Amino acid sequence: MRGTWFDEFREDVRADATTPPSHDPIAFAASLGFTPDEKQAAVLRAMADPEIKQGILNCTRQWGKSTTAAAGAVQRLVTRPGSLVVVASPSKKQSAELVRTAVGMLEKRRIRTVRDGVHQVSAVLPNGSRIVGLPGNEATSRGLASVSLLLIDEASRVPDAIYHAVRPMVVISQGDIWLLSTPWWAQGFFYEAWEHGGPGWARFSVKATECPRIPAAWLENERQQMIGSVFRREFMAEFVQDDLSAFDAEVVEAAMDEHAAPMEIDWAEFLKAREKQRF
Repeated sequence: MRGTWFDEFREDVRADATTPPSHDPIAFAASLGFTPDEKQAAVLRAMADPEIKQGILNCTRQWGKSTTAAAGAVQRLVTRPGSLVVVASPSKKQSAELVRTAVGMLEKRRIRTVRDGVHQVSAVLPNGSRIVGLPGNEATSRGLASVSLLLIDEASRVPDAIYHAVRPMVVISQGDIWLLSTPWWAQGFFYEAWEHGGPGWARFSVKATECPRIPAAWLENERQQMIGSVFRREFMAEFVQDDLSAFDAEVVEAAMDEHAAPMEIDWAEFLKAREKQRF
């Protein structure tokens, strides 16, 4: 490993050593050219907190979830030499977008990267840290281990099979898992983790009305142009029921409650009411 690229890596290490990485996530983000808003700052602090191992970001479109996650990933890569960050999403293209954002932030700190020689979507830092983007395929999303940070982007659209394939990657390393998405239907691992995952998840919800970069007039126009359930899902961070389902998720969950009292029916009144409907 004495070729040109290795020598360049050594130069990058010396250059970056003149500006030691801050462990404060907000100061570090500023060094990447990223000024987070209040909620983005809260997410970055949580991603840097060693006590928080699982996080969910359930937010409106165009809030900057991938940018925020990329900034948190870059801090992990720079401040923890030899760490591995893995990005999973519905497709290789989407994974590559988050990795590309992270690489762009590294360039702000004059840290150059090369591919790892194994994964098409990857970047290796001079300190031995690495970020890898996975394709949206369960069979080819396996094989990585000792992951420090696992990011699942557009998690509501990622099949459960992929989630169950990549989650074990953090077992040995006791790494962190973050799910990032705008909500979809009230089903799947993203919904289950958000609604029923318990206290082990740090949860952040951001509506479009809470995003300082989304004009109120523009948002109101979108509200008028879209079906109500779609607007609530895309911009108000609400899980909506699949239109093809016969029952709402809340009804099904209530029916499965073993402590719920059985419904008592007055059959005489029921039959009387039915007779009236016939005439």
